[in-house]
Amino acid sequence: MVSVSIDVENGILTGEILERQKDKASAESKYRIRGETVMREGIEIIVKLGATGKVVIITVYALLEEEGGDEL
Repeated sequence: MVSVSIDVENGILTGEILERQKDKASAESKYRIRGETVMREGIEIIVKLGATGKVVIITVYALLEEEGGDEL
């Protein structure tokens, strides 16, 4: 069994940014990244850059086989 944090890290490192969203109230940008876990399963991670410049993970979800498209 692989650690969830390793899967998230791998998803970010192997992934690509699908979308950038701008928060109207705070003007912060959020990024939707699609990548793969270490077991080569689909994963999406929503992140933002924190005040210190570090990546802040907002949410993570696994993709099902039929979720191959770019739908939200």
